[in-house]
Formats: sequence, C-alpha cells, structure tokens
Amino acid sequence: MTVRNLTVLGATGTIGVNTLDVVARHPEMFRVVALTGQNQIDRLAQQCRQFRPRYAVVLDRDKAKVLETLLSGLDTEVLAGGDALEFVAALPEVDSVMAAIVGAAGLRPALAAARAGKRVLLANKETLVMAGRFFMDAVRVHGATLLPIDSEHNAVFQSLPAGYAGKPETHGVRRILLTASGGPFRTRALDTLQDISPEEAVAHPNWVMGKKISVDSATMMNKGLEVIEARWLFDARPEQIEVVIHPQSIIHSMVEYLDGSVLAQLSNPDMRTPIAHSLAYPERVEAGVNWLDLAKIGMLTFEAPDLRRFPCLGLAYQALAAGGAATAVLNAANEEAVAAFLERRIPYLGIAATLEHTLHRLAGMPADTLDDLMAADMAARIVARELIAAAPVSRA
Repeated sequence: MTVRNLTVLGATGTIGVNTLDVVARHPEMFRVVALTGQNQIDRLAQQCRQFRPRYAVVLDRDKAKVLETLLSGLDTEVLAGGDALEFVAALPEVDSVMAAIVGAAGLRPALAAARAGKRVLLANKETLVMAGRFFMDAVRVHGATLLPIDSEHNAVFQSLPAGYAGKPETHGVRRILLTASGGPFRTRALDTLQDISPEEAVAHPNWVMGKKISVDSATMMNKGLEVIEARWLFDARPEQIEVVIHPQSIIHSMVEYLDGSVLAQLSNPDMRTPIAHSLAYPERVEAGVNWLDLAKIGMLTFEAPDLRRFPCLGLAYQALAAGGAATAVLNAANEEAVAAFLERRIPYLGIAATLEHTLHRLAGMPADTLDDLMAADMAARIVARELIAAAPVSRA
C-alpha cells in the first residue's frame, strides 16, 4: 500500500485522538502532514512531538504563539486562523483529510478539501447539515472521494452495494435504517426530564464522546442531524431514512433491500472501527478494537423512538422537509442551545424549545449560495441567544 499523507482537522478532539491512535499502529501506511486544534494546546503540542507534522494550526494567534514556544526546536511550522485551516486541508502533498472539527467552524476547511479533490474522511456533521448540496456538488465536480466517519453512516456505506452512486431505488434499496442508542434517558420518566443536569446528559451509556455530542445523543439531535446527513450522502428522500433505537449499540446501521434482505454492520462501540475502515479503504487494517463476542452480549433489541421524549428528532425531519436554509438554522440554534444548557443558562427541555422557536422565527430563509447559509447560521445564533436570555435559568 502506498503511504497516505494525512491532514487531521480537529486533532485534539475525540475523533482526532482516535484517528492518531490508528495511525500510530500503522506508521508504514500513514504520514501526518498537518494537525489542527483549538483549545487543547498542550495536547496538540504532544501530538506534534509524536507525529512530527510539517504544519500545526490553531485559530487563535495568541495560542499559536504559545504552541510555537512549546514546539521550540521541532521542525513544525505553526499557523493561525481560518485561512490556515483551509490551506492545510488543500495541501498538494496531502492525500486524505480527516474533517473532525466540531460545529460550523468545520465547514469551510472540509469544503476546501473537497474542492482540492482530496479523499475526505468526513466526521463533521455540520458540513452536510448546513451545506449538503454545495458540499456534494464540490465532491462531484472536483473528483474528491467522500468516506463517512460517523459510525452510522459508515455502517450504511459498508452495507450498500459496491459502486453505489445515489438514488436508493436504482440500486434495489428500500430503506436506510439508522440505529440510535437512545442515550441515557431512554427510559426516564417524562415528567422528570426538566430536572436533567449537564452531568447526567454527558454520561453516555455506550460511547466516549465530547460534551456537545453527548448532549446531542441524549436529545437525539445527533440522530436528527444524521438523518439530514444521510439524505445528502446517499441521495435519499427523507421517507427512505428511518431511525430505530438499538440500546446495545452493536448494529451501527442497516440497509433494507427491495427483496426483503437487510444488511447490517456490527462491531463494538468504538470509533476506531469506522476510522480505520475509512483511513485504509478499500483495505482492512487492525484498529485496536476488542473483538465482538455475540454470545456474551446475548440479546440485541430494537424499539421505535418516542418523539415526546425526543422532540429534537422530529424537528430535524421538519427542517429537512422545509428545505431552504432550515437545516442550517436548526444546527446553529442547537449549537447555541447546547452550549447554554452545559453552562446552566437554560434547562434541558429548553434545548428543544429554543430550536422550535428559532425555526419558526426564521422560516423561509434562502439557501441559494454559501453566503446565504452563513447568513442563516448567524441569524439563527442571534435569535437563539435572544431566546436563551429570556428563558428560565436551569436549576439542575
């Protein structure tokens, strides 16, 4: 296998750390050219000392100076700013770009990688949620290769027929079934949801994730965002994408065919599995993941999601049906609401309320250009912040 040169956008987050864990297991296969981070400067410095990238990027110029000091004597050039993120995503010598920056900040560098014709390993949900049509157009026009990192979308990718090129029905596909763990509140009494604390919400029963993604899992907004992603990744209509709760998180998603067959991808809940699959694709490499022991697991169960418990999932379907900039509005409002919840500025149920009211206030915003989408993102943040400021303060 030819050595693949790699940029990791968001190297200090959960996906970035797991990516570098897989890379370290196969030094003969991968070479790190650039690493980027935002706040965890000490961790980024340690990663640079281990992998010796040509470039290290942070957004803040003061933090860049701190990183330069920490990397004194190391042949790594430190860059700062959003333009630098796009620069390392499009480097001529880079083959693959792990796009793992959380939030709307990850959109432009992921788009830069696609426009440069890279092999894009997409872990950033917001790229497709905010700008799915623009991103997929860039992949197609510039000959980029797109490999999904989310465990659910990676499972669908593995379960689709070889050469799948969109339009499920033309490939004999009836439905895409995205599985969800149901998070930590799947069986909690509905009348106690208002009392949920940030500490409870980030304690996911199966996965180790960052705080924001853990809260999204608790509200099932993460699954709503994944439905929107799947619409673009697999060129599927909303009614062809269904969500099913699977508490064990062993089946990561399924594809149902017109002949009644259902194909699924199973593995232990460890992000190194989809990361290793995408890094080495079409080959398979060892990822450091424990082998799946089905006899020990004993039982796999499934249930339909209750939209009274998970209203954010229903709002995601509504935004997808509304079209225009609605999904960008939804995503921006969610980022603001989750941050406010984690800071105890709104209660847990205030997340869904903020999203619903923001969508209502900004219905019909255009999405004809990328600038339109960025304007919708900013407008949604302004409205969400107003709603949060007026909301009751969380007591949890």
